[in-house]
Amino acid sequence: MKEMRLQLLISAVNQEPEKLISAMHVQSDAILVNQCDHFSYEEIRQADHLIRVYHLAERGVGLSRNHALQRADGDICLFADEDIVYQDDYVRKILEEFGRHPEADMLLFNVDVCRARRTYHTGRYGRVRLYNCGRYPAYSFALRREVMHAKNVCYSLLFGGGARYSNGEDSLFIRDCIRSGMKVYKTPVTIGREKERESTWFSGYHEKFFFDRGVLYHHLYGRLAIAMSLQFLLRHGRVMCREISVRKAYGIMRRGIRAGSDSGRQA
Repeated sequence: MKEMRLQLLISAVNQEPEKLISAMHVQSDAILVNQCDHFSYEEIRQADHLIRVYHLAERGVGLSRNHALQRADGDICLFADEDIVYQDDYVRKILEEFGRHPEADMLLFNVDVCRARRTYHTGRYGRVRLYNCGRYPAYSFALRREVMHAKNVCYSLLFGGGARYSNGEDSLFIRDCIRSGMKVYKTPVTIGREKERESTWFSGYHEKFFFDRGVLYHHLYGRLAIAMSLQFLLRHGRVMCREISVRKAYGIMRRGIRAGSDSGRQA
């Protein structure tokens, strides 16, 4: 049986490739999409690994991830961000976990982050469904590349850094994976840590934050968007609604839901 090959799909902005690869502790093949001010291509060989670097004068995290997905040729692909530092044995851990779980088309791994930014931590292996798929970041996603290409799932260009709406592209992507029939599981295996840095998209709990969240909820939950918005605010209002009241934030989110619905009808 052929040994599986792991390939990182790295999204970055204005980085020097060799320095970034060293800082991330990359020890596998990789595709690095570097959003910058010019178009060019280069290859970096590191031991027996090949890092293919695409410098693109474009902006948008969804766009950069789609570029990497289209060019991917590894057996297992792991999405990566420029602020992730991988453990020495991340390659072995990922490939062994896929070997143990042939039923999984996609596995969501643990990456250590500071408590303030933590949206998830997996304590035991289990299935991920539509109702609980919205909390996982892209850097936890590893998938079987042939299945992904066969399902033709890609990232939304409406959401995320550099796009019209602030964030939510990861939630939409994993939702589309599940809807396509892919079997998605979470695993307690930890493969790296996130370096603390200022967020590239978050600038506060202001009107745009709640409006964009409303648009996202329309796309994520459809008819349940209003109920899910209310649940979201009741759960997180103490932290998020210090400057904008829960009542006002709810109204803004409902405007976002209507805007998402209207754009869908126009399309």
